[in-house]
Amino acid sequence: MARPIRPTNRQAPPPEPRRRQRSGFVKALRTSLKIFAGLALLALIALGVAIGITMSSLPSFDALKSSPNGQMIRVHAADGTVLVSIGPSYGQWLRGDQIPQVMKDAMVSVEDRRFYEHPGVDPIGILRSVQVRITSGHWRQGGSTITQQLARNVFLTNNKTWTRKIHEQILALAMERKFSKDQILELYLNKVYFGGGSYGIDAASRKFFGHGADQLSLGEAAIIAGLVKAPSNYSPTADVQAAVGRASVVLDTMVETGKISRAQALAADPGAVKLAPDTKQNSVRYFTDWALPQLSTLIDDQTDPLDVWTTLDLNMQRSADRAIQQDTPAGLQGALVSMERDGAVRAMVGGRDYINSIYNRATQAQRQPGSAWKLFVYLAAIEAGHKPDEAIVDEPVTIDGWSPRNDERTYSGQINIRTAFAFSLNTVAAKLGQMVGFQTVADMARRFGITTPINTHPSMVLGTSDVRLIDMTRAFAEIDNKGAAVIPYAITKVVGPEGRLLYEHTPPESRVLVAPQVAQQMTDLLQTAVNTGTARAAQIGRPVAGKTGTTSSNKDGWFLGFSSGLTTGVWMGRDDAKPNPGLYGGRAPAHAFADYMKQAVANRPVEQFDTAVTLPEWQLEPDDEAYYGQPDNGIPTIDADGQVVQPGVAPDGTPAQPGDGGLPQGQPAVQVHRGADTSTEDDWRGPPPPPSPAPAQQQPQQRLDQHWLDGVLGRGNGKATPPRGGGGQPSQPIQ
Repeated sequence: MARPIRPTNRQAPPPEPRRRQRSGFVKALRTSLKIFAGLALLALIALGVAIGITMSSLPSFDALKSSPNGQMIRVHAADGTVLVSIGPSYGQWLRGDQIPQVMKDAMVSVEDRRFYEHPGVDPIGILRSVQVRITSGHWRQGGSTITQQLARNVFLTNNKTWTRKIHEQILALAMERKFSKDQILELYLNKVYFGGGSYGIDAASRKFFGHGADQLSLGEAAIIAGLVKAPSNYSPTADVQAAVGRASVVLDTMVETGKISRAQALAADPGAVKLAPDTKQNSVRYFTDWALPQLSTLIDDQTDPLDVWTTLDLNMQRSADRAIQQDTPAGLQGALVSMERDGAVRAMVGGRDYINSIYNRATQAQRQPGSAWKLFVYLAAIEAGHKPDEAIVDEPVTIDGWSPRNDERTYSGQINIRTAFAFSLNTVAAKLGQMVGFQTVADMARRFGITTPINTHPSMVLGTSDVRLIDMTRAFAEIDNKGAAVIPYAITKVVGPEGRLLYEHTPPESRVLVAPQVAQQMTDLLQTAVNTGTARAAQIGRPVAGKTGTTSSNKDGWFLGFSSGLTTGVWMGRDDAKPNPGLYGGRAPAHAFADYMKQAVANRPVEQFDTAVTLPEWQLEPDDEAYYGQPDNGIPTIDADGQVVQPGVAPDGTPAQPGDGGLPQGQPAVQVHRGADTSTEDDWRGPPPPPSPAPAQQQPQQRLDQHWLDGVLGRGNGKATPPRGGGGQPSQPIQ
């Protein structure tokens, strides 16, 4: 009997082709997984090898501590104040236990909150960065850990390439294997860049807050921690509000990570943090730019950080800068150099604004000195045996076709050399130059430190050779130093790491340029320029010796002088050497000299010169230097108050009478005379020229001669007094 067929729930097997398809897929998947696993294993092995090789090549912890990112040079003023830091700036290295905990917590919270958990590379941080990239459309958040940032700062560059990123990650993993977390954080906080040239938290703390990082408060730590993201954007010296805003973000992050409470964050108040005043580096940079190149001649090549101590006096520098800013006429440039008798440069201003122009007019510019050059003419004459009281004749002179002239071709006849210098008579300077030899004058200038080319044409006695302000200042300092050489210098000592003394200035062996009595007699002559009113603006209430200079068409104005052991030179003019109507050495430059020197020597004892000569206070130096005898240049005469002086007219507009306008009683009213020249000096009310035949009713005019001078000085009742050593008879004048 046949069995009945029972129904079943099992499904019929799939067709054979479908079964084989699924089986093939599984096999392929398994094969792919095996290949991937193999590749991953190979990658891990390669990564391990790379990490191992990198670990073996990494410097030791101590070596990393001592390796700088570049040479730092800190330049100090004479009182120790840091004038400027060149290159990266490092503070003191702080050990991990010296770094305030708030600084560690602030940095870890804002830069790498999983620092103590990841192995050097944070996968979670990378995924978070990628997520932000996908949602925002661009990279807004980096995934770099503190260890990666340290590896990049120490070993790599900031180039944004995948190769650099992979190298950075391998280095980070290797560093985590070789160093502890505390060591890595110590390296990071002492080496990371915080802006303004500052590397490490101590340098940043000193720059922004004026104290070391071991004293950081919570608010200060938050500001510093916030700088790492973008030092230039969040620097307190660049944008205080941005710095405070970023610090608030750091504090909020510290609250989120549980490092501080909300009450502590509110109490920190970054906006109330007191910032250190930013060091001004305007005119000071002219000095440091001149001083630092001298290092190469003082010490061997160095890569270690250096501290360079200089001669600059900050108070004097401020006074010098203020004098140039206040007294230089609008549209002109000004420069000033001030040095001690031993050559120590105390102040240097190379222009009105270093930021707009780094060109140092005190040490680089070469300009004609005008009558200031007569220093060398008279030095050569005195050394040749001529005396200040020696008689000489002021008369027309022609030398190799060149005919200098004085005040509208007028001449004073017999006078003495002191008078000729006081009134800066060009014919006398030319005579003296011819007597001693123009090459001798050039040699004298070379002897006194003039380093620029010097011509020996006859007109050189009136200052036609270009010079530098610092060289001319040096020459006047050498007169103040009784004829001994003065070498300008800026650096007093250089200190290396750990206080190691690399260089210390020692005074050079004294070298005599001229005999002391020659320098003394030159000082005698130099006083006349100030005592007689040549540059009354340069008077400072104590003895001053100096000389003005003004060049062709008023292109340059000079005043150089010394008092109480300090010598100062001032120059003013345009960089393009164009004329400057109204610029005279006895005006703006002399004013700047006085304004500076009054402050610079205020606390010094008053020094009397070996000789004191007093000439009429009302007498101003003409210093009209006519190179080629051209006609009057038409520049108006200006009095001490800046008013135009009309010839023969009193200040109230009436005809001048004796005693008007500063003329002494008993002297006739005289015109103000000017000569056209290549170097025109201060306006003056001088003695009249030899008169043409005058009508009987006119008061006779006087001649500038020894008789006139003795009368003004009240010597011998107006009668000629024989020069010293004359045996009661006037000496024969030099013809």
